[in-house]
Amino acid sequence: MIISESSASPRIVPTLTENKQTTVNSDDNQIIYLPGTNCVIKSNISLSGFTSYKVGGKAQWYSAPRDLMAIKATVEYAQALDLPITILGAGSNLLVSDEGIPGMVIATRHFRYKYFDNQTGRLTVAAGESIPSLAWEAASLGWEGLEWSVGIPGTVGGAVVMNAGAHNNCMGEMLVSAELLSPDGTLETVNRSQLGYKYRSSLLQGSERIVTQATFQLQPGADPAKVTSRTREHKQHRLSTQPYNFPSCGSVFRNPLPRTAGWLIEQTGLKGYQIGGAQVAQLHANFIVNRGGAQANDIFRLIRHIQRQIQDQWSILLEPEVKMIGRFPVLDGYS
Repeated sequence: MIISESSASPRIVPTLTENKQTTVNSDDNQIIYLPGTNCVIKSNISLSGFTSYKVGGKAQWYSAPRDLMAIKATVEYAQALDLPITILGAGSNLLVSDEGIPGMVIATRHFRYKYFDNQTGRLTVAAGESIPSLAWEAASLGWEGLEWSVGIPGTVGGAVVMNAGAHNNCMGEMLVSAELLSPDGTLETVNRSQLGYKYRSSLLQGSERIVTQATFQLQPGADPAKVTSRTREHKQHRLSTQPYNFPSCGSVFRNPLPRTAGWLIEQTGLKGYQIGGAQVAQLHANFIVNRGGAQANDIFRLIRHIQRQIQDQWSILLEPEVKMIGRFPVLDGYS
């Protein structure tokens, strides 16, 4: 993606200039304190507790920065060691391999701030802010526009990258601008038109740039009780139509419009189909739930089984919406 000088606002984040890092060793684990920041990097951290599926192996290195300088410092450290970088938000819409993730995992869930601008109706938030929490807070203030998003179990950064959506709405429609951190430490503010938004996708997917902040256009001045009531209705609809009683990643497949993935899976008779601890949900067929004790490979094998069955019966290859990270086996020609 090319960013023109007229539409992007670059600025440089300061580099680390203070004392050397401090390292603490304990058996096979290390704790590294980066100088000049509040950032701590740990080795061999299990990721199962950080994903909504409750599965997955260990991160080779793990950091949960709380501010922009700490994010920048972690990126700089990873680059110095030639480590690949994986960004982890709320851990929803994600399947982490049982073998874990090599390189540096940067969790943004503690990187939070928000600003409601009453004059412009714009909400500016850090990448680690929770989408449902923002929806409830906006409603309590009488700001319209986020009611539909209350059931999206993710953070702002991930929602901007994948163009998260529900109820015929999506993040790309509301986005005014996003702040991106490049590997060289440059921050650039880009507008919505530069991100190539499509259904559940954007040009940020597969990019090395990290979303650090986003600004959305909302509509302030409404009755907080009415906005809260609509938000509650959206939440109740999600609870009544989607399985929240077992761990899941949300929708597994993108909808091959004009049909929906859930309809195809249900018509193929796969509701309730199970591999290991992973099962196609009875309530909504586009959900795979962890019934207890599932491994990432169970979920992965079930995804591939569904793809095979749908392709054989409908000549449609379902495209996963869930992001799969790490090494998974090759099954019957699927990689």
